[in-house]
Amino acid sequence: MRRTPCRRLLAATLLVASVLAPTAFVPGAPVHAASAGPHGEGDCRPDGLGPGLTAKLDKTIEDVREQAAIPGVVVGLWMPGKGCYVRATGVADTVTRKPMPVDTFVRIGSETKTFTVTALLELVDEGKIRLDDPISDYIRGVPDGDRITLRHLAEMRSGLFPYTSDPEFIRDLQTQPERAFNPWEVLSYGYRHPNTFAPGTQFQYSNSNLILLGLVIEKVSGKRLAGFIHERVLRPARLHDTLFPKGAEFPEPHARGYTDQTLSGAVEDVTDWNPSWAWAAGAMISNLHDLRRWAEILATGELLSPETQAQRLKTLPTGFPGTRYGLGIFETNGWIGHNGSIPGYETVTVHLPERKATLVIMINTDVDSGGQEPSTLLARAVTAVATPDHVYAGAVMPR
Repeated sequence: MRRTPCRRLLAATLLVASVLAPTAFVPGAPVHAASAGPHGEGDCRPDGLGPGLTAKLDKTIEDVREQAAIPGVVVGLWMPGKGCYVRATGVADTVTRKPMPVDTFVRIGSETKTFTVTALLELVDEGKIRLDDPISDYIRGVPDGDRITLRHLAEMRSGLFPYTSDPEFIRDLQTQPERAFNPWEVLSYGYRHPNTFAPGTQFQYSNSNLILLGLVIEKVSGKRLAGFIHERVLRPARLHDTLFPKGAEFPEPHARGYTDQTLSGAVEDVTDWNPSWAWAAGAMISNLHDLRRWAEILATGELLSPETQAQRLKTLPTGFPGTRYGLGIFETNGWIGHNGSIPGYETVTVHLPERKATLVIMINTDVDSGGQEPSTLLARAVTAVATPDHVYAGAVMPR
């Protein structure tokens, strides 16, 4: 059965049944070591983790890329005391065969959630909101809104039906990918369906939750979400290459993105699809340099009070072995962070506090391989080699 966007759009490391279309496969593309450049990742020597481990990672990544038919891959792994590893392999464009650059920009999908929830938690630190406030205190018309709290929304336990699972939304997105959606429009698709469970009783990954949190931030701050995130999160974190686009704009250099979540089901170039439908749940753009920095800030709580960060990291079971979910963040076998999936792109950005290690993966496809997301396959393979006692698991949402 072919996947549909309703079951996977912006989902983080999902497990499903599907096979990649062979048209996405780029045989024989070389692995490129990072070189010195404007984004500062060129400090990694070609054998930055030692010749043995570096060679093993090179082979592992290329094997997964070819097996999963991923056009282009960027992997960054930083392990204090051992060194670092930064590589780009494959192509950024399957037509021109342009090599994948280390400093490419990509759409980061659900990693946007980490920025939205961080902004929300800053308002908690200021005493302007409380996590256990009901959403009805801020937004009217939310089904069961007097019982669903901001905490339930951030930890994916609200019970609200995911708007990306609505058949009409899927049709509208696939037939009008250039369309600009607003938050109220996308919420309305989900509100047509009954809630799936009582608030706080189960885990269910739902983008509806983050759209509502984005609206709360706007109402309380009096500012547009993009502006508030830029001012309160991106600027103090010194993330100069991370942005919240107004529409389909994309800074250079950027890889072309490929998906099979199209009307025909064929793999197509969807680089210029408008991500507005994902808004606070998944519309943002970043690159390797910024995601590396963000991974540690997110895991250590640099922008939050210790008390609020402790609340964020109070993770609960997801139903998937090895992975728990907190407030817009997950923990998977010791790695803390999030990943993203949006048509054409997938990312993984995680930090391992025990070793102060950071892993960032960026790819330009979201087409599954053997029932699993290709970014998950890469993250598992890389951590199995580099941190075998902390292998990335990462599944947080059923199909």
